[in-house]
Amino acid sequence: MFQNIINGISVLAIPLILLFIPIYGYFKKVKVYEVFTEGAKEGFEVAIKIIPFLVAIFLAISVFRSSGAMDFLAWILAPITNFIGMPGELLPLAFMRPLSGSGALGIVSNLVTTYGPDSMIGRMASVMMGSTETTFYILAVYFGSISVRKTRHALPAALTADLAGIISSVIICHIIFD
Repeated sequence: MFQNIINGISVLAIPLILLFIPIYGYFKKVKVYEVFTEGAKEGFEVAIKIIPFLVAIFLAISVFRSSGAMDFLAWILAPITNFIGMPGELLPLAFMRPLSGSGALGIVSNLVTTYGPDSMIGRMASVMMGSTETTFYILAVYFGSISVRKTRHALPAALTADLAGIISSVIICHIIFD
C-alpha cells in the first residue's frame, strides 16, 4: 500500500512542478522565459569559471579509485557496515558518492545489474544515491566559482549530512523492505 502511494506521487511530482513554476510566475507578473534565459546565460558563465576546479576534482577521484585506496578503505570498514546492516557491496558507493555523481551512478548501475532492482542491495543503493550529495564536487564548484579558499565548517557539515544519508538509507530500507 505504501509503495503504491509513493509510486503515485512520484509519477505526478515532476509534471506538477513543471506546470506550477510558470503558472506561479505568471500570477506574480514575472516574465518566466526572459528570467529563464538570463539564468541560463549566467549558468554558462559560471560553468566556464569552474572548469579548472572540475578538472582537479575528477583527477583526484581517478587517483583515489585507481590507487586501490577505495577498495582498501572498504575492506577496513566492512566489520562496521556489517554491524549496522549495510551490505559490503555498498561501501564503494558510500565512498564514491561524495566525490562524483557519475562515478556513483556507475556503481549503482553495476549493483542494480548484478543484484537486481528489487533486491535489498539495489534498493539501498538507489535510496543512498538519492539521500546523499556529491559533496566535494559541490564545494569545488560553488566555492570555486566565487573564489572562496577557506570553507570553514562546510566540509565537515556536508560530510556529516552524507553519513546521515547513508545510515538513514540503510535503516529506512530495512524498515520498508524487510
